[in-house]
Amino acid sequence: MSDAVDVLVSGAGPAGLIAAAAFGSRGWHVLCVDPAPPVTDVANEGADLRTTAFLAPSVDLLDRIGLWDRLSPHATPLQVMRIVDAGGTTATPRLTRDFDAAEIGDRPFGWNLPNWLIRRELVAHLQDLGTVELRPGTATAGIVARDDASVVSLSDGDRVRARLIIGADGRTSPVRQASGIGVRTFRYGQKALAFAVSHETPHGNVSTEVHRSGGPFTLVPLPDRDGLPRSAVVWMDRGPEIARLRTLPTEDFVTALNERSAGVLGHLTPITRLSEWPIISQIADRFSGPRTALIAEAAHVLPPIGAQGLNMSLADLGALLDMSANEPGGRDGLIRYNRTRRPEAMARLLGIDALNRASMAGAQPLRDLRAAALGTLYGVAPVRRLLMRTGLGL
Repeated sequence: MSDAVDVLVSGAGPAGLIAAAAFGSRGWHVLCVDPAPPVTDVANEGADLRTTAFLAPSVDLLDRIGLWDRLSPHATPLQVMRIVDAGGTTATPRLTRDFDAAEIGDRPFGWNLPNWLIRRELVAHLQDLGTVELRPGTATAGIVARDDASVVSLSDGDRVRARLIIGADGRTSPVRQASGIGVRTFRYGQKALAFAVSHETPHGNVSTEVHRSGGPFTLVPLPDRDGLPRSAVVWMDRGPEIARLRTLPTEDFVTALNERSAGVLGHLTPITRLSEWPIISQIADRFSGPRTALIAEAAHVLPPIGAQGLNMSLADLGALLDMSANEPGGRDGLIRYNRTRRPEAMARLLGIDALNRASMAGAQPLRDLRAAALGTLYGVAPVRRLLMRTGLGL
């Protein structure tokens, strides 16, 4: 058996790497394992072409643990969240509403970065930190929980004693399964395409969701390159439609892309390959067990609406840090973590579930009702500001 560690993080996605950095910044000995090495170059096979918007509370946490100075030079601010309803008889905007961060504070809603770049910077930070060992190519194989620590069996044959195990290992989490924790899953029959585009009209640091049917079509600002404005696209729709789009010749795909965008940023030109992701909602029955805490997609999975996914994960991490101040993996802290985070996560999951189902509406009367509801809610200033603050987790 190897030397004991204070914290073992299972999973080296953005949430797992940030968790390793957070606990390592406190001087604790951290081991972070993952069956696959993090892909840190956009040109490499398996690079995550999605982007993440770190909302203001998440930026505060990243700053607190010494990460934001490394990430901020690469980030694009999101000042306005724009909702466009294009659910009329033709795919053109019929209702546009802007939610401006200036109404509720002096900072943008958040800052957007490519996921592959986030991994690159986090891996470099862990190498500099000195308290974290990153062991790619190694998976969590089994857990035996004990009062003072848990014994974790790894796929490389090693066994490690850990005072706290953090499951950040995805929606099929081996840590969650080894802990005997079940899940509740909501299925939509949707998938999402993620890629980047250049476009004619500058985005002006505005993130735009275009609603018609099948799911939202989202354009998230990226830094300009070669004199051209760029944005990340997340295109959600029903599975058969995504399958059809992927088989289209390039010219026909570009035509479909520009029709679906309703022309909000002028002509769009794809500049990266497509990646495809299944859309579900899922929540674990518990967020903790003996010497174990679940965060991120091991605990909850949401559709990519309103930048909630990784930001909820960082809210998990912030709560876990606060409740592990004296002893990582202490029983009382983990009980409080579950009681605090799971109800909040469930409330957000149900809210995003409702928004996603509304965005999928295909029948014209339902699309008309959706547009009317957006106009009504936006028109009441206190409600509009409440929605913005709620979306930030304030």
